[in-house]
Amino acid sequence: MFEWLKRRRPAARTLRLRSRDDVDDTRRVGFETLAPDIDTFLGQAAYLQLGYVETLSELIASTPELAEKGALSRAAGAALTKHEELVALIRERGDDPTELMLPFREQLDVFRRGTHGARPQETMLTVHITAGLLDDFYYALSGSYGETGRRVARILHADDDRQAIVDLIAADIAADPEWRSLLAMWGRRLVGDTLLVARAALRPGPLDAEDEATVEPVFTELMAAHSRRMEALGLAA
Repeated sequence: MFEWLKRRRPAARTLRLRSRDDVDDTRRVGFETLAPDIDTFLGQAAYLQLGYVETLSELIASTPELAEKGALSRAAGAALTKHEELVALIRERGDDPTELMLPFREQLDVFRRGTHGARPQETMLTVHITAGLLDDFYYALSGSYGETGRRVARILHADDDRQAIVDLIAADIAADPEWRSLLAMWGRRLVGDTLLVARAALRPGPLDAEDEATVEPVFTELMAAHSRRMEALGLAA
């Protein structure tokens, strides 16, 4: 399913799982040979942010309430800023952003459509959960790419302005408790699909036992952060 992410195994790198409280305060996790090449990393990261913008824009267009439109617009604006800053970084490196993003367009669009909810509340949760998980993952990957990676980390570390979305979801749950079980189930579905995208972004081919042992700490922390997001909404992860 994710052949599109496969690349030649790159030279050895170290994937660092960074503290979200301090870009320069890192806890290093060895990920030799598992990080993708830098063009793949930048192209995927930039296109993912553009996908968040598109999904949020669709929600804005279909939402009648002005206050809700404003909340969604702020989140869309934050994602657009991240996309534009990643595109500017790609250009500074002398590359064409479109060329770097294009190989991932179709397949990431399939992922985005597959995780689009039937109701606005589900789609809002989709943005909160998938963007949170993948931002964390690419934030961790950024430690593999020297100064370029540090710049990406600062971009991804910026405020995502999604708290208003969390508040909207929480208000709907408070108004109708049936949303709690439905959204909890939706969140559990989302995490599996999203982690497939993250794992496929590593080097091609199956991971051996040593690789799995190396990967496990990062994915454990990704899941811990996901659980905290769900718990903040009163949803079971």
